[in-house]
Amino acid sequence: MSGSVLYDVPGPRARVRNRVYGVLSTVAILGLIAFLVHRLDVTGQFQAGLWDDYEYTETQQRILDGLLTTLKTFALAAVFSLVLGAVLAAARLSDHRPVRWAATVVVEFFRAMPLLIMIFLLYAAVFTTQQMWALVIGLTLYNGSVQAEIFRSGINAVPRGQSEAAYALGLRKTQVMTSVLIPQAVRSMLPSIISQLVVTLKDTSLGFIILYEELLFVGKSFAQQTQPVNGVYAFIPMVIVFGSIYILLCLALSSLATWVERRTQRSRKGAAPAMAPVVGESGSVADPGGHGGSGAGGGTTAQ
Repeated sequence: MSGSVLYDVPGPRARVRNRVYGVLSTVAILGLIAFLVHRLDVTGQFQAGLWDDYEYTETQQRILDGLLTTLKTFALAAVFSLVLGAVLAAARLSDHRPVRWAATVVVEFFRAMPLLIMIFLLYAAVFTTQQMWALVIGLTLYNGSVQAEIFRSGINAVPRGQSEAAYALGLRKTQVMTSVLIPQAVRSMLPSIISQLVVTLKDTSLGFIILYEELLFVGKSFAQQTQPVNGVYAFIPMVIVFGSIYILLCLALSSLATWVERRTQRSRKGAAPAMAPVVGESGSVADPGGHGGSGAGGGTTAQ
């Protein structure tokens, strides 16, 4: 029996085979985890003395300062990248070919440029004494280019009839974008926008390469400065503590994206049908509210 056009429901043999593959994969993963834990234990990475420094107030304050620095950098980069993305998306949707070409070159260049190289070049060439701005501008250029494609795709996903009907009513392109297309596209764009912001948050950790005192740099320097216990440095505890902080922050943003997506789906199901103008075959514009008008009297045709 077929479950759908693209997927056939597995038969008895296939189900048994899939269960065997699942069991073997689970055993392999558990074996790998056990091997890693054993190696860490043999090399002394689980010694209690490696965790003693995290009990001091000074250490906790350094971690908090690094976290606040990371959040500050992320906030600036997030706002700037959204603004840049909106500007580039508008330019890529422009009716003027030179503007579209210029925006396309900018977007494709910064999307293709490795972010780490971009941050290091900004630091070495421009912001030699201001590491924060080298990191913020680098994140803005890269993530702004990605956000521009998200905005452009979301706007282009709106049914073409919406813009055609708006043009038939005599609206200009700016009015069509702000009043018709963007309000409809923003719901579908929000989950992707927030997902890209998660990437922006994780990429703030690249600031350690330019000696910017964000969370990862604080953790790395802290692990190097602590005294070894039986010849073992506290790198694994550092990875566990600071990695957990990054994971919690990213999970919070991911949960926000999931919540927004669910809310938009509910609002779509519960909302009344949109009162959009309808263009007839003869070019007349009908008002769904009951006040019909012809193409000459009720509205003007698109320019």
